[in-house]
Amino acid sequence: MTKPTTERLDIHQHVTDQIIAFIEQGTGKAEMPWNRSGGGFSMPDNIETGNLYRGVNVLGLWASACKAGYSSGTWGTYRQWQGKGCQVRKGERGSLVVFYKKIDAQSDEGDEAGQESRLFARSSWVFNAEQVEGYQPAGIITDPTFDPIQSAELFVSSTRADIRHGGTQAYYRPATDSIQMPDRNRFTGTESMSACEGYYATLLHELTHWTSAKQRLDRELGKRFGDNAYAMEELVAELGAAFLCARLSITPQVREDHASYVGHWLKVMKEDKKAIFTAASKAAQATDYLFALQPEAREAAA
Repeated sequence: MTKPTTERLDIHQHVTDQIIAFIEQGTGKAEMPWNRSGGGFSMPDNIETGNLYRGVNVLGLWASACKAGYSSGTWGTYRQWQGKGCQVRKGERGSLVVFYKKIDAQSDEGDEAGQESRLFARSSWVFNAEQVEGYQPAGIITDPTFDPIQSAELFVSSTRADIRHGGTQAYYRPATDSIQMPDRNRFTGTESMSACEGYYATLLHELTHWTSAKQRLDRELGKRFGDNAYAMEELVAELGAAFLCARLSITPQVREDHASYVGHWLKVMKEDKKAIFTAASKAAQATDYLFALQPEAREAAA
């Protein structure tokens, strides 16, 4: 096994460069890689814990899977695969994931101020299930009565968002705290996406915008991104929709209106190595918020 060196590794720059290359692989001006037909972008999970990866790690692992052509979404460290009786093949290279560790540090104000906690980025290297020997994925249980579009309908209705239909455009209107959607029969399918998927993928994008309201997540990007705040909010919504579509087994919608944003996104990321971390983190917060509104989450919290 060839293990990538972590000596003097700039974690934020490494991940940002990887995701920039990933986005630049889009086959059209408005098409992101996760919109591609046959992309297979399910939410990546960990072989040991079963937990889903979050935020920027989702994008990084999608990028690695896309580059290598992996169809599996299961990942683990070298030791985690060993713990499952599997062996990473010799010569395989890992993919970087980032986690933050809280460390107590001495305050600049001296002993009287005591200790203060700071978050430091740490990295780990994980390997895809297709890079190991001895792994047998669990059989997929199918339910002929399961309707992924119906599940999306239930997911959306459980948010209790004010969703209105009419016109030809989809958008979130802060003034009325409502989502405007074209009538469902205006959506058309493609070779890789049904008309229903197009409708729900668009609605999930607008629902991500809906979470930005002050009474919800109070997401304000102006202080962080200045003149690029609007474009970055669109990136948050794009990532949020992609994360939600992956969780709900819906093909993401290619949004033609994003053609004007892609250049902004790449420019910001090339100038600010932590920008994509912020956008992905905000998108993950939005998806968490929407899932917390689901009946099972409400019952657990009761």
